Amino acid sequence: MIEAVLSMGGLALAAGLGLGFAAKKFHIEGDPKVDGLAALLPATNCGNCGFPGCRPYAEAMAKGETTNIGLCSPGGVETMEKIAAMLGIEPVEMEADTGPKVAFVREEECIGCTACIKACPVDAIIGANKQSHTVIADMCTACKACIKPCPVDCIEMVAVPVTVYSWMWSKPENSASLH
Repeated sequence: MIEAVLSMGGLALAAGLGLGFAAKKFHIEGDPKVDGLAALLPATNCGNCGFPGCRPYAEAMAKGETTNIGLCSPGGVETMEKIAAMLGIEPVEMEADTGPKVAFVREEECIGCTACIKACPVDAIIGANKQSHTVIADMCTACKACIKPCPVDCIEMVAVPVTVYSWMWSKPENSASLH
């Protein structure tokens, strides 16, 4: 019994050392500019920007493959302005940011096709086939990915109502001046 434990422990030690060596030997440094841009994006990976996720969009901006920095609808104007500051370029015109929004399904019009459920990148829509669907507002990132696939146009973006649970202080203009 002890020999089995020692031999398995030795194998595990050898495998661990081999993996540690391989991780050091074959480590590839990432582009810090891409990492910074990816950190600014909301990581919803909704695809509204035309890229398969937030990281590919950040890579395209860093490499100059796309000059449109206003494609992230979940991030809104605030994210676009931070990206512009990081890249040292002028912000672009985006639709006015009227505050947080969430998708809303008009349930009496919903036919239960499940197209919106399949399109939602964060699984914020619940429902069953041939049943009306609804949106879990706390999970919705307002990416608008569910609107286009809906065959009966029963999904719209609505403002998040200000309640005791959703109200927040305004963010300070310059956090460096607070220190």
